[in-house]
Amino acid sequence: MPAAPLAHPGRVVLDARDIGRALTRISHEIIERNKGAGDLVLLGIPRRGVPLAQRIAARISQVEDVDVPVGSLDITMYRDDLRLKPARALLPTEIPSGGIDGKVVVLVDDVLFSGRTIRAALDALNDVGRPRAVQLAVLVDRGHRELPIRADFVGKNLPTSLSERVSVRLADLEDDGVDAVSIEPRPDATEVGE
Repeated sequence: MPAAPLAHPGRVVLDARDIGRALTRISHEIIERNKGAGDLVLLGIPRRGVPLAQRIAARISQVEDVDVPVGSLDITMYRDDLRLKPARALLPTEIPSGGIDGKVVVLVDDVLFSGRTIRAALDALNDVGRPRAVQLAVLVDRGHRELPIRADFVGKNLPTSLSERVSVRLADLEDDGVDAVSIEPRPDATEVGE
């Protein structure tokens, strides 16, 4: 039996149906922008970017009748805030067997905030191969960019205050148990951007 979802303070801004619709729209936009799915590789940024990438790939496969390779790209060692935050466990980087050289790589993440996670992902990607193009798909863009990074595909633009945080929970993850996006008070409003 799945774990009961943890209670989260704050207000829910996207429920399971909203998330499903957003991922379907993102999937169609990816297909349209790339004129099909033939050269695509989706790489999710752990943790929640990986199940989102898998869901998007499944939707693209339904429309295009082609299996889109999905992998994961751990960015932990490429972060510029390693010395500022407690150590965290390394998560797997799994590149599909066909690699990424000459492909269109779509990085997938749950929330785009300062842009530092995506900058780290681009650095990590350079160590893995040389894609023809890199695009970015995020479930939520909350603003507050510190770097000149913009998502190509956005499920929901969600303006927030720096005193708030956006919490994404996905049913695919045992400790989340439910699909929901909520805005919550930030425990430490002085925390460095993600």
